Amino acid sequence: MVRWVLVALRRRYVYRNPSYLFYTGRLKRDSASRSSTSSRGFPAVYRLRSAAAHTWAEDVTGFPPPKMGTGECDAEAIVLKTDALASRYGPLFSLYMGPHYTLVVSEVALAREVLLHRGKDFAGRPKMVTTDMLTRGGKDIAFADYNTLWRNHRRLVQSSFALFGEGSSKLQTIVLDAADNLCSDLQACRGQSVDMGPVLMRAVTNVVCRLVFGSTYDPHDPELQQVIDYNDGIVQTIARGSLVDIFPWLQIFPNNDLARLRQCVQIRDKLLTTKLEDHKLTRTPGEPRDLLDALLSGSDGEGGVTDDHILMTVAEAFGAGVETTSTTLLWTIAFLLHYPEVQERLHTELDECVGRSRHLSLSDRTSLPFLESVLCEVMRIRPASPILIPHVAMQDTRLGGHEVLKGTRVLVNIWAIHHDSKHWEKPDQFRPDRFLDDMGKKITPPSYLPFGAGPRVCVGESLARIELFLFLSCLLQRFRFSVPYGASLPDLRGRSGVVLQPQRYTVAVNLRH
Repeated sequence: MVRWVLVALRRRYVYRNPSYLFYTGRLKRDSASRSSTSSRGFPAVYRLRSAAAHTWAEDVTGFPPPKMGTGECDAEAIVLKTDALASRYGPLFSLYMGPHYTLVVSEVALAREVLLHRGKDFAGRPKMVTTDMLTRGGKDIAFADYNTLWRNHRRLVQSSFALFGEGSSKLQTIVLDAADNLCSDLQACRGQSVDMGPVLMRAVTNVVCRLVFGSTYDPHDPELQQVIDYNDGIVQTIARGSLVDIFPWLQIFPNNDLARLRQCVQIRDKLLTTKLEDHKLTRTPGEPRDLLDALLSGSDGEGGVTDDHILMTVAEAFGAGVETTSTTLLWTIAFLLHYPEVQERLHTELDECVGRSRHLSLSDRTSLPFLESVLCEVMRIRPASPILIPHVAMQDTRLGGHEVLKGTRVLVNIWAIHHDSKHWEKPDQFRPDRFLDDMGKKITPPSYLPFGAGPRVCVGESLARIELFLFLSCLLQRFRFSVPYGASLPDLRGRSGVVLQPQRYTVAVNLRH
């Protein structure tokens, strides 16, 4: 019955709405708009209907756009469609995602205009049902709208992270301890086929647990497993996308994904609230033991930052930090299986600059430029976030010489920017040397934006880079990874989720002698 009601409503809304034009097959021009003129200066409107859903794209230079509607919440679908549309229409085009007018940016100069040069103009975030549920109405950093409270909150988070950043030995100790435990687990599996996904997820989750609330867990600790389970439930639910984010009125109907998300958030909040209350009772002012202590010490009710903001910051450390870091490590190992000569070169660099007997440290980063370049190339060719979280124009502004009205949504297509042949030679090939100069020193090309930029740059960028470097260097110092006997090389096409993930694969882990 519910399905029949939805179909009827969709037909009434879509098929009887004159702004929705339906075509099948190839692109067609809307004859009614051929001679029309737009204040945005776009010459013509093109509308496309895909076989999967009602999806339209508009000529990149302007005009009231067609629709990208019903069903296009899936990250992979959006990446594939926007990439194809960008190659046809150019680096700036507009479309509708349901009722939301949206610009898609697929070129680095335009992306820098959105993120940096007009960063505050485009610093807003859209209000969505699932993210509001996830963040108690936008009390986090990533999804909260841009305002004075958000700026105060972000400053607090940055100052708290600084206590555990590159200038501190605390984070290095936490990550190295987790890396040692990870290596011990892998050593017990040497010679066997190992699915690296669960072991890396557990190791990275343990880092965040110890960083955030000072808890160190054994691999099979029930509380650690609870954290992994609720975090995975949230990630998988968000990854499937939800039409309620495009059409909020659909909340009136039963929705299994929303129910599952609500259940996982309740479990998460119960655990984190317990941690928060314990920290309030046991903390010593001026002596933060962990990130939660630092956030409590820095807030003290000033700037409008509440306990809810602190809880959502902690929750976001799990939701954003665990998935992206573990996925990047999975991609790295997958590419090393495809390119054993790169792995051999990494082993040589580690042996010459560090050796096999002493522990690595962050001070070794400058001595290991090729390892750093491999991580950069992985994040270029398989960015964890192929499309950044949507931005929203906070006021009437301009982009690429065109007028942009307040409230317009903007998607920055990092995948297209990182695969732009105008800036990257043979962008579909895995070439770590593109991040090294002629002297073998690490460089950062201007079209490399894995963490975004500007006011909305990822607040955990420094933390992520530290984790990636220490985990990968420790693993490669001790192990050689290869394809198990009879198995195939990993599929490098990836699958959509909250982040772009590799398909599951197994690896043979052997100690280096």
